[in-house]
Amino acid sequence: MLRNPVGERRLDILEWLKDPAAHFPSQRRADRVEDGVTARAVAAKLGVSRRVAATHLGLLTRIGLLRSRKIGYRTYYGRDEVRIAEVARMFEKGW
Repeated sequence: MLRNPVGERRLDILEWLKDPAAHFPSQRRADRVEDGVTARAVAAKLGVSRRVAATHLGLLTRIGLLRSRKIGYRTYYGRDEVRIAEVARMFEKGW
């Protein structure tokens, strides 16, 4: 899942969301750090359609590495640091 070209995009997304203020433009209705960023912002950064970005974000959300939050009509995505740390510990233990 994370070792192919598509997976590299997902790793890029996770990396960018560590410091969203450095990687994404400001937003009108939400704070990039507190609330996350939209699929449209991720799509622009990746150079893909919003639908493709939403697919990547949806997978990362379903496996628990991202959290999503609705504000108005938009969904914002940010890292779930607790879950990422849990997954990292599982891999360190040899899972």
